[in-house]
Amino acid sequence: MSDSSAAALLAVLTRIADALERQTPPPPPPVDLSAADAFVWHADPDRLEPVPSVNRVDIALLQGVERQRDLLLDNTRRFAAGLPANNALLWGARGMGKSSLVKSVHAAVIAERPGTLALVEIHREDIPSLPRLLALLRGREKRFVLFCDDLSFTTDDTHYKSLKAVLEGGVEGRPDNVLFYATSNRRHLMPRDMIENERSTAINPAEAVEEKVSLSDRFGLWLGFHNCDQPTFFAMVEGYADAFGLTVGRERLHAEAVEWSVTRGSRSGRVAWQFIQDLAGRLGTPLR
Repeated sequence: MSDSSAAALLAVLTRIADALERQTPPPPPPVDLSAADAFVWHADPDRLEPVPSVNRVDIALLQGVERQRDLLLDNTRRFAAGLPANNALLWGARGMGKSSLVKSVHAAVIAERPGTLALVEIHREDIPSLPRLLALLRGREKRFVLFCDDLSFTTDDTHYKSLKAVLEGGVEGRPDNVLFYATSNRRHLMPRDMIENERSTAINPAEAVEEKVSLSDRFGLWLGFHNCDQPTFFAMVEGYADAFGLTVGRERLHAEAVEWSVTRGSRSGRVAWQFIQDLAGRLGTPLR
């Protein structure tokens, strides 16, 4: 090969190498897991993004979920102390504080044991990347609660198989320093018509339904959240009003809260908080 041909070939190969390098993103810098007590997991490319300040409410302000609060708090405390604990599924009525409770419990535990426990939020669409996240967290001194909000699956969704393997299956199993908390409006993480469809179309209906429903069995702790009655709704708005110094008489507070809930067509912790935000705005009082 002549010198000119070799030079031309080298130039082509250099351009190809440069193009491949541009298409391949550099590896993410190693994450400092001591930088924060909460992170958000992003896939493609994989990275943990620190969350300096978690959007949460104080655990003392959560009304009507005392039993659920105590059970989840005890489970999380044991986990942070290095003791056995269960994956938890918080299911039930919308707006009744499922995700708020997870974040508030995490805050309460790290206040007791600073630096021992991190909350890692993972989006439902990133569930297939869970094995890579676990590989990153495995063996770390810190303990991690993986949190997936509003988890559910549709008819053609196979992500639940990845989650089943992570929770208890697989050769390696779930790392000892990782727990999984999820919230869902559905007890079995899938709509009833999906379960009925599996039962009616499968060759062996019982086995088909068992495969779908068995995902929720991987959660050792089930916490149900139910619709809110009026006394509990009043306790919620009173708690918020007292905590933020909203100077409104109880009779007026109740009357306006009822009117607000009627316009929304429901009573829940979320509706109570939205009412308090409106009331504080009208009173010119910041919520801090």
